Amino acid sequence: MTTPSDRSRARKGRGATFDPHNRFSPTTSDAIDDGWWQEDAPTRLATEVRDEPAKSALSWNHSPDLSFDRSLNPYRGCEHGCIYCFARPSHAYWDMSPGLDFETRLIARTGMVERLRDELDKPGYVCRPINLSGNTDCYQPLEAERGTTRALLELLLDTRHPVTLVTKSALILRDKALLAKMAEHRLVRVFVSLTSLDDDLKRTLEPRTASPRTRLKIMRELDAAGVPVGALISPVIPGLTDHELESLLEAAHQAGARTAAWMLLRLPHEVAPLFEAWLQEHYPLRAAKVMSLIRQCRGGEDYDARFGHRMRGEGVFAQLLAQRFRTTCRRLGIGSRTEMGLDTSAFRAPHAQGDLFD
Repeated sequence: MTTPSDRSRARKGRGATFDPHNRFSPTTSDAIDDGWWQEDAPTRLATEVRDEPAKSALSWNHSPDLSFDRSLNPYRGCEHGCIYCFARPSHAYWDMSPGLDFETRLIARTGMVERLRDELDKPGYVCRPINLSGNTDCYQPLEAERGTTRALLELLLDTRHPVTLVTKSALILRDKALLAKMAEHRLVRVFVSLTSLDDDLKRTLEPRTASPRTRLKIMRELDAAGVPVGALISPVIPGLTDHELESLLEAAHQAGARTAAWMLLRLPHEVAPLFEAWLQEHYPLRAAKVMSLIRQCRGGEDYDARFGHRMRGEGVFAQLLAQRFRTTCRRLGIGSRTEMGLDTSAFRAPHAQGDLFD
């Protein structure tokens, strides 16, 4: 395990600068310089993938902060390496670190299509939109090899089940024709995550994601194909990206965004020390100001996990962000993320005989 003393060792193409302790592990280990020669840590870390047979497909939640109550997550961990990712702490459940392990030691869940088919076929299943990629990006690089996301979308189209997608990957354009077919039946809405229009900032903040220009291209191409597209301005980072809020919405609107939402930076569990170490590595002169503004929005703490507060924060600065977002959306004619208009009435369970000529 890499220790906090190694936090300045940024790895090329990776977001985290160290592996924080797994909070569920009963033991810890620290590297100590005992005077003997030690091999330097590699500047590049290879990605490892292991398979995990899925016991179930759908994950359920009862959060009042979310617009969906069920989601699909084909992969655990995410090679995109976004330093702020709220899903990082979940890697501790698999006895791995939320730091570099999260972006280099991935789990591919197998049998997801079969499990989903079984769950959609259960008596009493009530059709409501599924969120695909509620935890990690379903179009991360591993999808190009495994194709699980596409297979899930094909099943959802066959059963006429609506789905929402959130991504920051150009790989989604591989499935443009499939998504367009789903859109014809009002079965899909895509949200493209936008954080910054600054390429240099993106390279360290979200090292293996598509560039800002490419994300706007994704929106334009999907919109031209008839796929409803929205923008997720997330996370808004006080003192680092918040000044771009209006320009991000304007760029998204020009690229075809019909709806938009925003979220304040979230720093649960291990994400807080990881993010602060990243700030010290890449933006040392801004670090104190950024963390101060974050704490002003979180009641003096790094994070506030309460429902109704975790997505937006509180205080004057958070209220100003919300006002700026509402004002800009109103000026541009951008709707709310809740305005989905997806069709749940055409759902047919997988066992049902479909129209052979549909």
